[in-house]
Amino acid sequence: MQPGPGSPPPAGVVIPLRAFASGKARLASVLGDAERTTLARTMATCVVDACGDLPVVVVSSAAEVQAWARERDIPVIDDPGTGLDGAATVGAEYFGRRGAVRVVVAHADLPRARPGALVPFSLIAPATVAIVPCHRDDGNPVISVPTSPPFPFAYGVGSARRHAQIARDLGLAVEIVRDPDLGFDVDLPEDLAG
Repeated sequence: MQPGPGSPPPAGVVIPLRAFASGKARLASVLGDAERTTLARTMATCVVDACGDLPVVVVSSAAEVQAWARERDIPVIDDPGTGLDGAATVGAEYFGRRGAVRVVVAHADLPRARPGALVPFSLIAPATVAIVPCHRDDGNPVISVPTSPPFPFAYGVGSARRHAQIARDLGLAVEIVRDPDLGFDVDLPEDLAG
């Protein structure tokens, strides 16, 4: 759901999504192309449902993802092609320009995301970064940051710890949220059993 005309959103959710058809290549040994596409769409839909009434933007340059988002009346920003960090940054800037004070970046591969589960991340204290580590206690599938100061995203191996340090370096408080559902992302074949 998008805010009404003239009313800036207090927070927004950014969903970076590279592609459905070619995504999740690390699952190719156990799932065919069509199965991976179906899985990716299903997980992305779970994440959109987890946004509740918060405004959402999808960051992707894939035509299939853009069409999917537009069918759901979700605005789309072209992926700048600079990896997950760049996608999160352009999404955060999108909401910052619209007056949002907070942005939640949620990865699109969270099959256990419950409807409305991301809404509490829009209510985090202003000078605080909330981090949901992944089930391997390494990655960072959900992060909630203030739009000011600009947050320099640093995804990849060890991103949960790296994001916590970046927040501290910016003078922001850090809240680690251990959520077994929002922390469960699907990257490897063994994740499919979970």
